[in-house]
Amino acid sequence: MQNKALSKNRRLAERSMAFILAGGWGSRLKDLTENRAKPAVFFGGKFRIIDFALSNAMNSGIKRIGVATQYKQHSLIRHLQRGWNFYRAERNESFDIMPASQTMSDNRWYEGTADAVYQNIHIINSHSNVEYVVILAGDHIYKMDYEIMLEEHVDSGADVTVGCLEIPKTNASEFGIMHVDDTYRITDFLEKPANPPTMPGSDDTCLASMGIYVFDKKFLFEQLRRDAAEEGSDRDFGKNLIPYIVKNGKAQAHRFTQSCVRSEGEEESYWRDVGIVDAYMEANLDLTSFEPALNLYDSDWPIWTYSELAPGAKFIHDEVGRRGSAVNSVISGGCIVSGARVDQSLLFTGCYIHSYSTLKRCIVLPHVDVAEVCQLTNVVIDRGVRIPKGLAVGNDPELDAKRFYHTQNGICLITQPMIDNLDM
Repeated sequence: MQNKALSKNRRLAERSMAFILAGGWGSRLKDLTENRAKPAVFFGGKFRIIDFALSNAMNSGIKRIGVATQYKQHSLIRHLQRGWNFYRAERNESFDIMPASQTMSDNRWYEGTADAVYQNIHIINSHSNVEYVVILAGDHIYKMDYEIMLEEHVDSGADVTVGCLEIPKTNASEFGIMHVDDTYRITDFLEKPANPPTMPGSDDTCLASMGIYVFDKKFLFEQLRRDAAEEGSDRDFGKNLIPYIVKNGKAQAHRFTQSCVRSEGEEESYWRDVGIVDAYMEANLDLTSFEPALNLYDSDWPIWTYSELAPGAKFIHDEVGRRGSAVNSVISGGCIVSGARVDQSLLFTGCYIHSYSTLKRCIVLPHVDVAEVCQLTNVVIDRGVRIPKGLAVGNDPELDAKRFYHTQNGICLITQPMIDNLDM
């Protein structure tokens, strides 16, 4: 069951456009973003990270969506073309993919988040019914009804409304923090402060920016043009536009707890930045729990994506020591678990796990082949990797660190070039 606070009024959403910033590299995900942008990284068995922001916009009733791409954009664009091609102009819908491009008059790429929107003002303006623009990051995992944030923006008369996450004060130095008054008007914006201000009525909770902004279209265009003419600007929402509006206009904080979509069984307002390998691993493993903190089985708020055509998963062999089985795991279509054991793991489409192998706490991206007699623990395996017979990972941290990318928390990231360089 959805959070009862969800808005049923979609009138503001129907007059809005969602602009998703999806050009980021995501370098902290290491080799997972060697050939794809962070928003295109696989998640949850069948999704890409960007599908969450896109699905939130669609489920909120926003019928016009634009996606700005830049770094390693081929995989992302291909996914968008395959999975998000159902928007129709005759239904007053649109889905625009906006790759960074050079023109005769403007020989440059996107220089920042604000510049990515500025360079596409003409596309936003081509939709005559757009009054509000919702700026979104394309690289977070969460479920949110943007209509509620739109309503708060209009009711407050703000120039910009900033989506904010309530976080412990002990973690606030990692985020951009909002200082607000009792009405949640933003009075200051502090980037990774050593002594962060707390929320009204709380001594241990702060408001961190989620990188979600709602603007009136006309005001947004004015600010983008002003910032573009300012020498030395980083052309960035968080660094330039939002601090300027806080000082010279009215900026309102919107709390994520007010618009988070919580399905049955979800107690927390789930939001994850999966920008490092450890966080990526744990967010995927969240889905294998008996009662996952993020419910992806809610048909009232579906996460839409492109799904490969694949047969059902198959488990074969039933002998002592050679039994195809999976416990506390998510197994996607097209997978074959042949006389192997999979425990607390997540297998994407088309994986083949051969006999006598054991996987525990593994995130296995699409079309991976794990040969016989492998023992893999605390591993993320990139798409299409061929794991050789007898490979053991997770028992010897020093050896793992020499062979693969190894985090301080003991997670190994394995790619095909790493496998090719193995000396076994």
